[in-house]
Amino acid sequence: MTELHEILYFSQLAPNQPTDVVGQIVARARARNAMEGITGLLVFDGMRFCQHFEGPRRNVLQLMERLEADPRHVQMRVVYEGELLQRRYHAFDLGLAQVEDSEDIAVVQQFDGVEALARFMALRPRLDI
Repeated sequence: MTELHEILYFSQLAPNQPTDVVGQIVARARARNAMEGITGLLVFDGMRFCQHFEGPRRNVLQLMERLEADPRHVQMRVVYEGELLQRRYHAFDLGLAQVEDSEDIAVVQQFDGVEALARFMALRPRLDI
């Protein structure tokens, strides 16, 4: 069995990027994630990204390298990374939730490690995915 890995990070939309770039990001990511066995959720509040994704360790780490090099977002900060016993996302390769209340993301962003992951997971049921 392939070792599963998960990452939760925050970043901000680069100042020169329009908000509609998020749709382009998601369209490309869904196809690639499906091929690489990566599943997850991207939350966007109009300015900030919060993404939680999982999959085979090697593929997750390669995706993280691509994300770190992507000029469409800045100030990336990983708040949680670790092994995973079973997937949390089964219904989609990359879910997208656009939220208007930036307070939800701001609260989760204040934490690191297991606490950040727990707060994000508690937020998920309130998102329109």
